Amino acid sequence: MRTFRVVFAILMLAAAVGAQVSPERLAEQAQAYRDAGQFQGSVLVARDGKPVLSRGFGPAVVEWGIEATPDTKFRLGSITKQFTAMAVLILEEQGKLATGDPIRKLIPEAPEAWAGVTIHHLLTHTSGIPSFTNLPDYKKTNALPAPPAETMKRVTGMPLEFKPGAQFKYSNTGYTLLGLIIERASGQDYASFMEKAVFGPLGMKDSGYHNQLTVLPRFAAGYAQGPKGLRPAGHIDMSIPHAAGALYSTTLDLLKWDTALREGKLIGAASYKKYFTPEKADYAYGWIARKQDGTEIQMHGGGIEGFATMIIRVPAEKLVVVALGNTQEAQSGKLANDLVLLALGKEVPKPVVRKEIQVPAEVLSRYVGVYQLAPSFAMTVTLENGQLMTQATNQPKFPVFPESETKFFPKVIDATITFQVDGAGKVTGLVLDQNGRQMPATRQ
Repeated sequence: MRTFRVVFAILMLAAAVGAQVSPERLAEQAQAYRDAGQFQGSVLVARDGKPVLSRGFGPAVVEWGIEATPDTKFRLGSITKQFTAMAVLILEEQGKLATGDPIRKLIPEAPEAWAGVTIHHLLTHTSGIPSFTNLPDYKKTNALPAPPAETMKRVTGMPLEFKPGAQFKYSNTGYTLLGLIIERASGQDYASFMEKAVFGPLGMKDSGYHNQLTVLPRFAAGYAQGPKGLRPAGHIDMSIPHAAGALYSTTLDLLKWDTALREGKLIGAASYKKYFTPEKADYAYGWIARKQDGTEIQMHGGGIEGFATMIIRVPAEKLVVVALGNTQEAQSGKLANDLVLLALGKEVPKPVVRKEIQVPAEVLSRYVGVYQLAPSFAMTVTLENGQLMTQATNQPKFPVFPESETKFFPKVIDATITFQVDGAGKVTGLVLDQNGRQMPATRQ
């Protein structure tokens, strides 16, 4: 499971609200992402519960050429958190817990140092409990089963990163602990409670907890970008993400979810107010909730081995956009953002489809090195089996492809890297061009 990142911004909404866009234009944008190699999966744009665009773009299973459809199931990653938060509020209304309760009330084995941590702190990422996904050995252990109680033990010997309530820091540990709290308060395992309390009542028959020991019909295979194109994504045991990221769903089921939220189902008005009220860093209960140009926006993304996802709601427009991708580098957040802007009447550019050329290996070898973008952030360039690879600090390794002898591009994001060469032919640095910013880096 990847750590959560907000990688986009919704701009100039106020001037656009109320305009209309054709389904064809929305499909063109999604297809442009597909053509540029930046997305494959299923997309939904809906108003007032009615789909405007609902279709797949690219394969759900590459090996068999099976195309994604609106009823293809995808891992949600951290979109799971909004469902976990809803379950907590359901239990609160049932009188089985309170969001102000110390977590040690239901998890007495938690360390004494966590005595001041409440359920509310877990929901809003203000607990100070370290995230297990940030541990140095996480990638070496995420294929091994580890239910929430075991995951908790990985961080109990570490100090809190700040006083509970004082700061925001995203913590997947916090949401796995919420899964444990749900189980103890309800007397059921997390998967069973979610089915009984959320998915069943809403008719979300294509949603649930991803149990890798069962065959799941119409489930998309997950992929990652390799040196020679897509490869199967790495394995993660789904007991690890648990209530922080282990659910699956479809775009059509997430439309049912949006409708339930809009109609105030499952919980009362006071609980809904709590659910969508942001704390620090605009984070509410499993949602980022903010106002942009006076328009309320609710959103959350997800990233987990083989999948990248995003849901964005604009309540005043009864608008929801969902992008579920089955490559872990898919630009689902950026695509969803574009579709929101288009749906609200603002034009956006299409991704550029770049053409790869052949560059001799002896030229590629000149670019190998470390390039310093910031004091604590560098890009390492390597040559592996004739393929130029780049890896930024604490990020995955990506192949880049030449469109000229000095200018390269990754196929997973809309960016370019231009190597700087002096008059003597020596490579002195590079410039990373991404999201309208040019970031120079000096070769070390």
